[in-house]
Amino acid sequence: MLSTNLDKQMNLPKWEKIVPFLVIFICIAAMPPTTRKVHKKNISTIVIDAGHGGHDPGCIHGNVREKEITLAIALALGSKIKEQMPDVKVIYTRSNDKFVELWERAEIANKNNADIFISIHCNSAKNATTHGTETFAMGLHKAEDNLDVAKRENNVVVLEDNYMERYEGFDPNSPESHIYFSLFQNSYMDQSIKLAAKTEAQISTGIKRPSRGVKQAGFVVLWKTKMPSILIETGFISNKIDRDYLSSEFGVDEMAGAIASSVFEYKKSYEGNNANKNN
Repeated sequence: MLSTNLDKQMNLPKWEKIVPFLVIFICIAAMPPTTRKVHKKNISTIVIDAGHGGHDPGCIHGNVREKEITLAIALALGSKIKEQMPDVKVIYTRSNDKFVELWERAEIANKNNADIFISIHCNSAKNATTHGTETFAMGLHKAEDNLDVAKRENNVVVLEDNYMERYEGFDPNSPESHIYFSLFQNSYMDQSIKLAAKTEAQISTGIKRPSRGVKQAGFVVLWKTKMPSILIETGFISNKIDRDYLSSEFGVDEMAGAIASSVFEYKKSYEGNNANKNN
């Protein structure tokens, strides 16, 4: 579907369209990774990012604003991590209703030498029956649905000044820009996918919420993070069941608990593997 749409927009036969993208891919593959991999023995700092905020409400359905749900889950998640892992420092990109630019969210994690970056969001779809969670790592979107999610979340950059200069010419209205972004791979993709898998496992089996699985797409907020990073779509607020759940105290607490459990399991596995390597 995506290829067909691009062919029509660019008015080129397939082979002529593919060549420039192959050139871009080869150039990116030849570049050094966007992040420098540093093997740390322990996970000591986690940055939690509540999506949207301030004059950016995110998705709105039934008088429920995404920015309010993401903040509630982020704060609850931070509290649970502190309870379960008192040796871990928790940092929030925002702890109130304010607007934080996408580049700044990654920069907060990088400046604090975070070991994990977790961005909390809510999904939306034209089909009101669509429901469930999705956890993303940075990477090539293999389905048009994944591209649509990335396009919606990345569209926030238009609220920022000089966004095309800051994000190296990224145009949220251009499908080609999203494809280009999705080609960026950082040094932590494997670890990001492992954390994402543990998150979806805790959601589907731990609290028995519907899961749509682990996916990859080109998210601006994950682009320059220098640590394992995931973006969690905690449910579709366009779906009444998901919306009622996520806007309730019980839903916020349960969802935060599932994510915290996944972080705990990931931390235990990561530190155990590092201990084994040092023996």
